[in-house]
Amino acid sequence: MVSNAFIDRLNSGKTLVSDGATGTNLQARGLSLGMPGELWVFEKPEEIIKLHQDFITAGSDIILTCTFGGSRIRMEQKDMQSRTAELNKTAVQLAHQAAEGTNVLVAGSIGPLGQLLKPLGTIEPENARQAYTEQAGLLAEAGVDLLLIETQYDVEEARIALEGAQSVSSLPIVLSFSYDRGTRTMMGVKPTQVAEIFSGMNVAALGINCGKSLENNLEALRQLRAVTNLPIWFKPNAGMPTLDASGSPVYDVNPEQMGQQVSQWVDAGANIVGGCCGTSPEHLRQIALAAHVR
Repeated sequence: MVSNAFIDRLNSGKTLVSDGATGTNLQARGLSLGMPGELWVFEKPEEIIKLHQDFITAGSDIILTCTFGGSRIRMEQKDMQSRTAELNKTAVQLAHQAAEGTNVLVAGSIGPLGQLLKPLGTIEPENARQAYTEQAGLLAEAGVDLLLIETQYDVEEARIALEGAQSVSSLPIVLSFSYDRGTRTMMGVKPTQVAEIFSGMNVAALGINCGKSLENNLEALRQLRAVTNLPIWFKPNAGMPTLDASGSPVYDVNPEQMGQQVSQWVDAGANIVGGCCGTSPEHLRQIALAAHVR
């Protein structure tokens, strides 16, 4: 039976809380810079479970699987393509293990392919479709409650990802773009364009994640809400990073400051809130506290 738990929660009218960052938190816990977080699904599964549990304790209603780079194309870039199926299935198992005994939902994270489609890049559209279709199918088969196609920047790649996922699963899908050029993606896509193109394509919610400053992300949220009635997923970075002496990113918004922003996010139309890069469990705790008192 297809899970409708996510849709039921959305229909309740309550603000839902997603989780925080995966990569930057794993780096803070010892993952080497430049190494994919997916590596720890195999090498340090206990750390993946612990991060999930820390977000659940902080107040998350939804946690994301550690599969952002889990498509076959991304796994090929890490010379791990033979473990694509194992990675996705294991990551879902770890998330469910962390959420056991709670009503926390597990979202299957599907990130971009990391290369542009032809003719601007090297990936054939059909290869992209196969990669997205395969990953969505693996995550759905492993038992996620919803699929999250996130950090998108190109309309055509996002369309391929969505259509591929819909071809193998009837799970709810959230489609989230990253507006890392202020209120445009790196390919120049605006929130209004995303709404115009995808609002009629049977998505459960449209989203904004990663991006630039909290101010830029908030403006993108307002622009998106102005043109769509769909639920909005909002997971901005904890501000802008600088590099410390070791070369590690340090984000400029502290947990209290991020929590203070939540009322603006909800007032601007966000239905699901959380954080992307730099968002620690303590950041998430402040977000959840602010969201749950509304």
